[in-house]
Amino acid sequence: MLNKYEFFRKDLHYLDISDLKGLFIVIEGTDGVGRSTQIENIKNWLEFEGYAVYTTGLGKSAVVKDAITEAKKGHNLNNYTFSMLYAADIADRMENDIIPYLKSGYVVLADRYIFTCMARALVRGMDSEWVKKLYSFALKPALTIYMRVNFNNLIPRVINADNLVENYWELGLGSGLDYWEAGMDIKMGKDFYESFERYQRKIIKEFNAMADEYSFVTIDARKGLKSTYKQLKNEISKVLERWEF
Repeated sequence: MLNKYEFFRKDLHYLDISDLKGLFIVIEGTDGVGRSTQIENIKNWLEFEGYAVYTTGLGKSAVVKDAITEAKKGHNLNNYTFSMLYAADIADRMENDIIPYLKSGYVVLADRYIFTCMARALVRGMDSEWVKKLYSFALKPALTIYMRVNFNNLIPRVINADNLVENYWELGLGSGLDYWEAGMDIKMGKDFYESFERYQRKIIKEFNAMADEYSFVTIDARKGLKSTYKQLKNEISKVLERWEF
């Protein structure tokens, strides 16, 4: 039986988590790696197998999602404001969505979690101890899967250009560069693309470091949707076999 949850720093939180029956799974990875597509696939598979599934993701809190959207539109978020808005988002969803659904025995699938927020903050030069303390209220997932790619593999997934790769649609590509995904707020290059490259390389480096520190299960997400989906199912199945709902 694996059903035992804890917070990253127990002394900082008051919620009772002694009776969480559900399975909390986080899917992490850099922008454009294909998390959302895979989470939808995993959700469909789990529901077919008879599990009740709830999905959540960054910026979905009813309390702060509008504030985050409006602030990002202005392209002028202070680094600390950026981090604290997402901390509020996670805190609200954790208390009002994630934990209640886990108490009800759901499989909760999270499209990114505190690790994305921490990577973004660290790349922006924020103090690592401050960042860890900010997100220390969070519930530790039962399973965190890191969809790992390198930068060269990420390019065709984000830039919509047919001549960049073969099997274009199979790989699951994005539709273009995003201001924040390119690190334009911290001007990491002389143009949009150079900033994107430098920013994403740094984000991937932070994820690779966190994979060891936080015991991520790392899968190779470079080979397309089918291969990645198979790996995800395999890792989740291992946990399900030992979980008592």
